[in-house]
Amino acid sequence: MKKYDFLIIGSGIAGLTYALKVAEYGTVCIITKASEDESNTKYAQGGVAAVWDFEEDSYKKHIADTLDAGAGLCDEKIVEIVVREGPQRVQEVIEWGAKFDKTKTGTYDLGREGGHSEHRVLHHKDNTGLEIERILLKQIVKHPNIDMFSHYFAIDIITQHHLGVEVTRRTKNIECYGVYALNIETGNIETLLSRITLIATGGAGHVYRNTTNPIIATGDGVAMVYRAKGKVENMEFYQFHPTALYHPGEYPSYLITEA
Repeated sequence: MKKYDFLIIGSGIAGLTYALKVAEYGTVCIITKASEDESNTKYAQGGVAAVWDFEEDSYKKHIADTLDAGAGLCDEKIVEIVVREGPQRVQEVIEWGAKFDKTKTGTYDLGREGGHSEHRVLHHKDNTGLEIERILLKQIVKHPNIDMFSHYFAIDIITQHHLGVEVTRRTKNIECYGVYALNIETGNIETLLSRITLIATGGAGHVYRNTTNPIIATGDGVAMVYRAKGKVENMEFYQFHPTALYHPGEYPSYLITEA
């Protein structure tokens, strides 16, 4: 049995960034069912959008572009937070060591992708996600408060149900104590306890016949939350890249970036 203040399921950009933030407040455990760098983040190519050139661009423009592309489905408050805090988060990754492409004059080579009215996409060649994943893992490995275990497959969220209490979808204040996880290397089921558990397991692209998601995108985290009677919403918004080279029998599909 392992006990931590924070338990994170998943080793993509969301899980790793969260780990680095909360590690200042307690012990952290990250588990991932494959190798530590295997995530959707690793395969992202084009870049990351953030207002960088304030002479030509602005938060107002980026917010407007996002709301327009969202076709009225976006939460405007969340969009504003993401847009206004985006440059700070990108700057953090840069300070940790991420290298984004620059022009001959030394300024960042900002791309412009679909839905954007200005050049605001920072990129590392055509494998931006791999670069971000690399630098986040580098920070994770050297942080004294963070333990990371690869080839640990989370099976079930531990709630009051496992203490003999009836839990239904109408139960208020369902408590999470951690997870049961399969140590793939030993074949043993292990108990991982925590005060706070973050499910950052990505999507379920592989429920579709053709997808650019890696084979790990099988919806395990969503399934665990659902079985634990947790709230699941926006399931119609699973995302994978819409442009790919179609080759019958080849999975996942080969991603062709718009960038």
